[in-house]
Formats: sequence, structure tokens, C-alpha cells
Amino acid sequence: MSDVRAWDGKSYDRISGPMEELGREVLSRLELQGDETVLDAGCGSGRITQALIERLPRGRVIAVDASASMVASARERLSEFERSGTVGEDSGGLGAGSRGRVDIRVGDLLELDLGEQVDAVLSTATFHWISDHQRLFARLHAALRPGGRLVAQCGGEGNIDVLRGTVNVLLAEDPYAEHFRDWRAPWNYAGAEETRGRLLAAGFRAAECWLMPAPKQPEHAREFLSTIVLGPHVQRLPEQLREPFMDDVLAALGDPVVVDYVRLNIEATA
Repeated sequence: MSDVRAWDGKSYDRISGPMEELGREVLSRLELQGDETVLDAGCGSGRITQALIERLPRGRVIAVDASASMVASARERLSEFERSGTVGEDSGGLGAGSRGRVDIRVGDLLELDLGEQVDAVLSTATFHWISDHQRLFARLHAALRPGGRLVAQCGGEGNIDVLRGTVNVLLAEDPYAEHFRDWRAPWNYAGAEETRGRLLAAGFRAAECWLMPAPKQPEHAREFLSTIVLGPHVQRLPEQLREPFMDDVLAALGDPVVVDYVRLNIEATA
């Protein structure tokens, strides 16, 4: 199973402007004729899904996310597209759904089975939350028709190293240390060459991967950090320590808050 963490879809949708900015750059790399069926693998609250739908006037998007909260927010955001087609209902799996313009499903990418093959897969800010990239890429390859393209971006090797280093100092101190003694970070920030090797091993006939720095200064720094970047830390703490922890994090990071993102870009052909 993928490493599902708790998400607040409404909060994510409200403050994920930096992620949308990065995601739109990834979407711009995906060549489309406008009539394809495209999988949005890890659709989140649907910001990039909406931009993808707009590029497919005669096509269709299947949007999958492991978080029910994210999917609920995506359905709310994409209600106008639901009216132009029927959105598939959750049925406990990822089998074939509706044939409308958007089909939004709760599902685990490591167990992906769409019941059909798609022309392309788009994914932004998702793969680093999944530990088993080899299985992930195998499932995505199986979902693509021969010649179909995977275009993706996620956190890569070196991602938020500076920010994590600052936070790790706090985690070693009271009153937080006791809550993180046996904690394992939930991220998989992979390198470019190892990722290319995994893609080829999963059956892709061609793959190109590269890392790039992409620092961001989020407008709503506190909510951005507590919802997205440091969500696993905050959720591990008891309720009474969560706000003090964020106070200490912001004091340690200083102003402005810079999230030192390093993104792993992926382009592959099935």
C-alpha cells in the first residue's frame, strides 16, 4: 500500500498556489491534441486537474488520489465539469468508471487498475509520498497504452534539506523529542539516475529524469508548512503541542520563509 498521510483537502486547495505554479510548468511539457484520455495520478484538490481538463476539450481525465478529503475538494472545485459529464462514484476500487469529461476516484496508485489504458499520465507533487517507486512505475506503465507518455514532477534528492535541518534541531529538543524517537520520515526523495533505472526496469522504453532547484516563498507560510511540508510532523504531535511547534518552527526559519524545493522531473514513454 502507498504511504497515505492525513490531508486536509480544503486547506490544501486554499494555500497550494506554489504547488499549482510548479504543476502548470509540468503540464506545459505534456503535448496533447485535445482528445486524449489522461490519468492525473495524485490529483490533490484538483487545481492542476482543472487546467488539464481545459486542455482536453474533446478528451477525458481520470483523476486519482489516495485521500478522500482531497477527492472531496477536487469534486467541489470541478463541479462545472461534472455537469458536462458524469463523475464516477467510488466503488471500493479503481475499476472503469464513467465516460464523462472527468472521473474522480479515491484510490491507491500502488494498486492502480483503471480497467482501461490511457494515452498519458500526468503527476505533480505526489510520487515522493510513495515509498515503493518500482511498484508505482510498474502500475503506471500498465495503465498506459503502448507509446503513451508519463510526464511527472515530485520532490527529489536534496528536497527541503535546509528546512528539514532546521526543523530537526527542534525535534531533538523538549517537548518534541519524545514524540519523534522512533519516527521515520515518510518521504522518498529519489535521484535522477536511480529513477530512470526504475522506469526502464518497469517497462518504459525511454526515460529522461533531471533535478532542478525550485525555491518558493509561500504567501501563507504557517498554513503552508503545517498542511503540506511539515504535515507529518504536526500530525504526530499531541494537539496541545501543534501550535507551539509551528511557533518555534517559524521563529527558527526567520522571515521570509523559504522552502528549498528540489524537484525531480520525469518524462518517459511506454
